[in-house]
Amino acid sequence: MLDITYVRQNPDEIASMLRNRQLASEEPRLQELLEYDRKRRELVQRSDEMKAQRNKVSKEIADIKRTGQGSGEELIRQMKEVSDEITTMDAALTKLETDIEEILLSLPNRLHESVPAGKCAEDNVVFKAPVSYLHLLDFPIKNHLELGKSLGILDFERGAKITGAGFPVYIGKGARLERALINFMLDYHTEHHGFTEVFPPFFVNQDSLRGTGQWPKFADQVYHIGEDNLYAIPTAEVPVTNLHRNEMIETERLPLSYVAYSACFRREAGSYGKDTRGFLRVHQFNKVEMVKFTRPEESYQELEKILMSAEAILQALMIPYRVLLLCSGDISANATKCYDIEVWSPAEEKYLEASSCSNFEDYQARRMNIRFKPDSRSKPEFVHTLNGSGLATSRLMVSLLEHYQNRDGSITIPEVLRPYTGFTSIDQITS
Repeated sequence: MLDITYVRQNPDEIASMLRNRQLASEEPRLQELLEYDRKRRELVQRSDEMKAQRNKVSKEIADIKRTGQGSGEELIRQMKEVSDEITTMDAALTKLETDIEEILLSLPNRLHESVPAGKCAEDNVVFKAPVSYLHLLDFPIKNHLELGKSLGILDFERGAKITGAGFPVYIGKGARLERALINFMLDYHTEHHGFTEVFPPFFVNQDSLRGTGQWPKFADQVYHIGEDNLYAIPTAEVPVTNLHRNEMIETERLPLSYVAYSACFRREAGSYGKDTRGFLRVHQFNKVEMVKFTRPEESYQELEKILMSAEAILQALMIPYRVLLLCSGDISANATKCYDIEVWSPAEEKYLEASSCSNFEDYQARRMNIRFKPDSRSKPEFVHTLNGSGLATSRLMVSLLEHYQNRDGSITIPEVLRPYTGFTSIDQITS
């Protein structure tokens, strides 16, 4: 959430940000916010003046009664009118503050100066050129669906029968490979990158979604359990970032670095017409998430570290990838700067997003009231929060299966995963 003081002092910058994000239609809401803020400040000033007057006259009434110099009835009548007016103003203030917060919650974050201007995904910039690894595929390439079926390790049809489209079933060595990926990534981030592992709940309350920015803006993307008013998490970012909601973090503990595995649940509303085959777009998938809490002056340095941590996984797996710097028209509403890591799919002949690494500055911390004190003499400040997928397994599995397939239809297991799988290949089913 943006700071209303900053918005008030920099309205032209916020309007420019909305246009850069291709959200010019939101500018009337900005003007509405500024008008609400002006009225609120006027009401606060008037209310404070009247409360001061009421306190002063109340003292005069008490003095009159104490000295017996009169009943003070006229003053009492006047103060009753003043008190009624104060009550009316306080109600109007509450309404204005609710309206202000509603608009602030809907406004996107500021953009870092390094974010390139652009209208859509086609305008994203290749930040790091494709990193390739030599796996010779000089035979007809099968896609991950064909491989999963022929090897008996993935079953999307039965998943659809059990639940619906977009809910995959992993079987046998497929399930073991998925678990191996998760455990490998958790171990790698904790042992090599200094993250503390967290195993969070997979359901959260509305305050948690609100804190990380998924509510109310992306309410149509989350699964809701109405009876308990709980929500299935779209990412472990939500519960992990909310670990420190309404807390003052000791300065010496910063930066805090957490890594967590979770299943992720997304309705993918509005995905009609997009490629939804297999793992390309699913409603349930697994992901290892990195979350950081930092001092403001360190957050962009920590963003680069998160990016390198995610890249290290792909380098260890020897999976081809590239890094994009998202443009102003494609970056998420919550982020000030974001890198996407895309893995190469030989069968699809295109890159697939497997990770996003973002800096939110104080946008989430302001919503969640997560602060620190730079020193004993300073006022509390909001921390900066960051997150990065390290990584999502669904599209990573697409690239891994297709990249490591052999002429006979088997899959070679990457060397770093073998201690976790207990096998070196997944072979064709023989009758």
